[in-house]
Amino acid sequence: MSGVVTGFATIAAVIVLGYLLASVRLLDEPAQEVLSRLAFFVALPCLMFTVLAGTPATDVLSRTMLATIGGIALAALPYVLIARLRWRRRSDEIVIGAMASAYTNAGNLGLPIAAYVLGDAALIAPMLLLHLVVLQPIALAILDAGRADATAPRSRLHTVARILRTPVTNPLTIATFAGVVLSVTHWAPPPYVLAPIELVGGMGVPAVLIAYGVSLRLGPLPGRGAPPAELALVATLKLVVQPLGAYLVGRALGLHGAALLALAVTAALPSAQNIFVHAVRFARQQVLARDAIFITTIGCVPAIAIITALLT
Repeated sequence: MSGVVTGFATIAAVIVLGYLLASVRLLDEPAQEVLSRLAFFVALPCLMFTVLAGTPATDVLSRTMLATIGGIALAALPYVLIARLRWRRRSDEIVIGAMASAYTNAGNLGLPIAAYVLGDAALIAPMLLLHLVVLQPIALAILDAGRADATAPRSRLHTVARILRTPVTNPLTIATFAGVVLSVTHWAPPPYVLAPIELVGGMGVPAVLIAYGVSLRLGPLPGRGAPPAELALVATLKLVVQPLGAYLVGRALGLHGAALLALAVTAALPSAQNIFVHAVRFARQQVLARDAIFITTIGCVPAIAIITALLT
């Protein structure tokens, strides 16, 4: 469990730094917006490109990928149905809650846990690639379409065209697909090209975490902003339903032992910090995104401990 402790301690330290910088007024809400935009448009695309370029694409063509999809679907669909039918939410609001329920912190937390707890960083690859190549482009397309609808009336044809255009215009999506292409072709850029990209990508996670810490200091306290019932639903789906669903689907597909443990542990990771980046960028469900990340980050520690104890 030392890898889990190290991963969480690192994340907590940087979030606390953002909180302290806001407390002494070195950073404010405009600074939070700048950090989020810098991460969204520049740093995170560089990070995703380098991570995916070095991840074997064949790792995702497995039963683990199918079980991962099962866990995500079982966690996201209940939120979508409740938010649409009971709370009458817009599609671009629903997508933030659905991501908080099923989009895991596979990058900056999943990688160290996979490497130090599970013994192989490649075990996080199915979750990481599925999020970046499939789920994130779909979510960004819905958010982008919702922002367009809110600013001016659009025809249905225009909206569809905008959704189809989003994957080739969004920097995160472009970087994701470029990294997958390099992984498939086994072509490595020369060092003078790759080194600057890695350097810029290195500030992506700290920028997101510092912006998150600023929001904790300047915004309403977690649990006092988002509706408690909605926050409880999201946390339950993320920390209980998703890992249990992935485990059951994995068992049905014949996975066992270390593979099944890795599947359940990665599914129990907390909601990803970049959900907050998207929420801020598109001005949708920012408080829910922030609170869900906070609650699931704390709650996943006992969740992963219980999973590890039961499956080892």
